[in-house]
Amino acid sequence: MAVSASGAMAQGLEVEQTGPGGVVASQCGTPGTDFWFLGPGQQSAGVIDLYLMNAGSTPADAQVSLLTDVTKGPPLLGNSDNGIAVPPHSMVVQSLVKLLQSSQVIALNVTTSSGQVVAAVRESRSASSYGSWLPATQAPARKLVIPGLPSVSGTRDLYVGVPGTASAQVKITAVTPKGSYQPTGGTGIDLLGDSTTSIPLPALAGVAGAITISSSVPVVAVLRVPGGQPGSAGAFAVSGAPIEEQGVLAANPARSAGSTDLVLSAPGKAATVRITSATDSVSATGQSGRVVQIGARSSVLIAGAPPAGSHADQFAIVVTPLRGSGPVYGGQVITSGQNVRSILPVSSALTWIPLPSVQESLTAILAGEKSG
Repeated sequence: MAVSASGAMAQGLEVEQTGPGGVVASQCGTPGTDFWFLGPGQQSAGVIDLYLMNAGSTPADAQVSLLTDVTKGPPLLGNSDNGIAVPPHSMVVQSLVKLLQSSQVIALNVTTSSGQVVAAVRESRSASSYGSWLPATQAPARKLVIPGLPSVSGTRDLYVGVPGTASAQVKITAVTPKGSYQPTGGTGIDLLGDSTTSIPLPALAGVAGAITISSSVPVVAVLRVPGGQPGSAGAFAVSGAPIEEQGVLAANPARSAGSTDLVLSAPGKAATVRITSATDSVSATGQSGRVVQIGARSSVLIAGAPPAGSHADQFAIVVTPLRGSGPVYGGQVITSGQNVRSILPVSSALTWIPLPSVQESLTAILAGEKSG
């Protein structure tokens, strides 16, 4: 299914997909040329399927780099001369489980040499169970922020991928309601290049907030916590960017349908946001909402709720950083039946496109003089 919008506010559209019981399972992606996914390998998932959808009118050529804890260097599925062809207005599904035999942690990089696709990865213990859609994570970087750590108990496993040949020295910082600190096992982490690994973080069990990851070379990272949809290996929190202008969460359960917690973190300066909610009959426009302050290098946990007086079982949340606020990261924790079902980042839903400022360049001036 492809969803498109037009009009002045089309850029701010946010769409989410529900799974069993009507609980949100994933955020719908947008066409692009570069995607990263990180998660459990074949030892935890009997089904690992890659979905490539071409919503455009021109053909697309996709390539996939596969990196695991049992391979030396990233093998390719398709290449620039012989990629995975995705015809216009169609979808291609590729099983990866045979290519990932015996793996415990996998990292996938989907790129296109022509055209654009929407990429998605589904993992499940068996073909008959729903499993989970691995959320796309941030591209490799030396500093990552993973928001949305829930307050539930249980193990925490950090999956890290090092896509380059150079080794990585990694440090982890927890950003919690009690401030920031290095958790046990969060320092002195050395990882080989072209590798993936799982790092247990038992000290973060029951701790809400976010983690920041600092690395000597670009890495990708995902945090796994207990729960997830039926048949999945857990619920996954991914790295992302701070909220710009506004963040929109389209589907949040209420009452018997489940509950939503909003985890907001300010890894740097203090932040201030306004939180409003809406339903299909109550607009967020014009509401005063709730102003929330997040102290510097700390996090807050907010229980999501529909607008006052509403009896809806589903509602939307809009998070708006206020003037003067420091960078704020958010995660949506969906709980149903006492289990965490999904952890989704609060992504920016921009109604305008920010462009870098234009400055005078001596090189450009000289080039102009030469051409003149």
